[in-house]
Amino acid sequence: MSRFEIRSIGSATLYRGDALEVLTTLAPGSIGDVLTDPPYSSGGNVRDKAQATSAKYQSSEHRGLYPEFQGDTRDQRSYLAWSTLWMGRARDLVAPGGMIAAFSDWRQVPVTSDALQCAGWVWRGIVTWDKTERSRPQLGRYRNQTEFAVWGTNGPRPLVGATAPGVIREPVPKVKHHIAGKPVELMDGLMTIMKGPVLDPFMGSGTVGVACAARGIPYVGIEVDPTYFEIACRRIEETQCGPP
Repeated sequence: MSRFEIRSIGSATLYRGDALEVLTTLAPGSIGDVLTDPPYSSGGNVRDKAQATSAKYQSSEHRGLYPEFQGDTRDQRSYLAWSTLWMGRARDLVAPGGMIAAFSDWRQVPVTSDALQCAGWVWRGIVTWDKTERSRPQLGRYRNQTEFAVWGTNGPRPLVGATAPGVIREPVPKVKHHIAGKPVELMDGLMTIMKGPVLDPFMGSGTVGVACAARGIPYVGIEVDPTYFEIACRRIEETQCGPP
């Protein structure tokens, strides 16, 4: 019997557990591509890492709207070591030529690209998410309007197939299910050149899984937090089957 809770919803297989543990139980070569939004532990030079995630990433009037999330207290050295571990274990599961795309903010792009290469992936570039002018302004400064997906491949990848956008312009959702929730349309754009099953080791509220369900692509999601696990299951089931 598995030590993890496993739930199947249509073509999605969802695990509630720690990604580093769950990844060691999956079959090598069973994954097509990886698309995920890990906890970046961003703002290490300006924020107390022990703060609640709601205090780090939300203005005071929005605190309490979403559950806190785990894994956001690492400094850059420990973030590099941890990212190298999970990226290496994920690469063992991905077929040759398969892709990884992992989100980061501007602070963590250098260390994320380092980790990707330390884990044996071939670093291929960075996709920009333009959050539009709806992102929060900073008086006297440039607007922090972008986040990034660092991407690479498991060895060579042939130059065939469709071309995906290198910049995706989508606003932050007005209705979110997670403190750091991203739009489904953003994930859908990134999946233009991906094949299933798509692995998401940090499922959160299940946005990648929702995009996979809408496209009819098999999905493997992992989430350690039980509250977010249930939110992800509900969203994916509603996309697969419609609201109850």
